[in-house]
Amino acid sequence: MDRKDFLKLLALGPLSGAAMKLNELNKLTETFAASEQMPILFIGHGSPMNAINDNEFVAGWKTMAGKLPKPKAILCISAHWETSGTFVTAMKTPETIHDFGGFPKELFETKYPAPGSPEFALETKNTIKKTTVGLDEKWGLDHGTWSILKPMYPKADIPVFQLSLDYNQPPRYHYELAKELASLRKKGVLIIGSGNMVHNLGMMKISSMADIDKEYGFDWALEMNTIFKTKIKEHDHTALINYESLSRSSKLAIPTREHYLPLLYILALQEKDEQATFFNDKAIAGSLTMTSVLIN
Repeated sequence: MDRKDFLKLLALGPLSGAAMKLNELNKLTETFAASEQMPILFIGHGSPMNAINDNEFVAGWKTMAGKLPKPKAILCISAHWETSGTFVTAMKTPETIHDFGGFPKELFETKYPAPGSPEFALETKNTIKKTTVGLDEKWGLDHGTWSILKPMYPKADIPVFQLSLDYNQPPRYHYELAKELASLRKKGVLIIGSGNMVHNLGMMKISSMADIDKEYGFDWALEMNTIFKTKIKEHDHTALINYESLSRSSKLAIPTREHYLPLLYILALQEKDEQATFFNDKAIAGSLTMTSVLIN
């Protein structure tokens, strides 16, 4: 069954006086065809202005997208969707969420009208056994997702859905949950973690918004960026899960963990023979790193 037929069935509404049962939808997803295993990405997303700017980081995202096989769908784990419990967006037409303030009107008027993927959302729900995943119809696409996808896939013709971060759970929980997403890679889903390895907004060194992409890193930010890259190259995921033990600088680099956790989702999906390649590997505004990772 193709995507159009699936969505037609979703639109039918009540069947025989009752809503279509979840197990009936489950049968529809069983026909998803296998494909060549997709790579996985962690993107250092930085400022939402990257959605409309033309800078070296945006150029790096565009270049990377051009090297990847075209996905059937994109699953994004964004730093900007934290919830109590785990949810996946399941609407047909996700809203573009402008979850920020203080930026130009042009940014608030920017839309990313990619379709959603109710079928892959359901597949994700069924794939994850570690917890019960809720199907969300309200969230949409936050700027951790659309600000990077707009430059990467400007036609907005690839279905996009998001998986939330349960803020009640420790890093290892997220890492273990992420491992259960592995089968999606073989069904044409590009999985992207969107955050920043080093992310301390309270210590940013900027005099205006024009400085936000200025290349500069405090010593502690550069130290942690190097440590993170070294551990990623060594496949030392245990050390990265327990990042607070890596250095005294880790508390400065990760004062809150929502921007770091998407990296753990991507590392959890790395297979033993897969290598990491870094791009956009620079610090900006003193206390952020745009370092991004391709694993394949």
